[in-house]
Amino acid sequence: MTSLLTDPGLLGPLLSAAPQKKSLINLATQSFPGMVFWVLLLLLGFSVVCWYIIGFKYWFLRRAKQSSDTFLDVFWKSKRLDEIYKTAQTMEHSPTALVFTAGYVELSKLQSETTTAAANGDADAMHDRLSDLESVERAMRRAQTAEVTHLEKMVAFLATTGSSAPFVGLFGTVWGIMTSFMDITASGSASVTVVAPGIAEALIATAIGLMAAIPAVIAYNLFVQKIKVLASEMDTFSSDFLNIVKRHVLK
Repeated sequence: MTSLLTDPGLLGPLLSAAPQKKSLINLATQSFPGMVFWVLLLLLGFSVVCWYIIGFKYWFLRRAKQSSDTFLDVFWKSKRLDEIYKTAQTMEHSPTALVFTAGYVELSKLQSETTTAAANGDADAMHDRLSDLESVERAMRRAQTAEVTHLEKMVAFLATTGSSAPFVGLFGTVWGIMTSFMDITASGSASVTVVAPGIAEALIATAIGLMAAIPAVIAYNLFVQKIKVLASEMDTFSSDFLNIVKRHVLK
């Protein structure tokens, strides 16, 4: 006698009637061409761009920190500014080195004008140039501002994604639930088979929105902290460099 458990003819209808678990991808594709699908596509685009920025900025800031540490080590070990300048020209990825380069170039112009004034016997003009370091300070401040702006490039997109992606996902969820209620009205039935697919598709939008926002917020806070450290190093270096110039170069 054929067993009920071994007879495929008897099990076939039961297996076909059993509910099939759907993956997130299936639920997302089934929402096409509705509004939820386009919301999911937009959030996916946000997520891809954010992960590209996260990878690139992590590498970029790590390289900037390492290059700046190397330059500071060279700066404090060297005794000649011209030798430091030659080294700084090879460290284009170091924000601190670029700030030093801007200050050194301005200082060289100031010393050249001082030498010309001394050759012409203009003692007052020579004294004014020796005692005036505002041009050097302004040059370093401009370079520092430019470097901070360069370091912050693309980071704002992470903040935008972190703040807006959950709301975009919520919009997709509200729209999907609203569509589900319209389907209930059209079918005249509030059974689970009618309501569940639309609700599931709608909730995916909120989930994808959070998946895009959470890494963006974490990376944004991390990068902001790293940029603050680099900006603080540049500011401290500028003050130290100006003090050295006052004590040893323009005395």
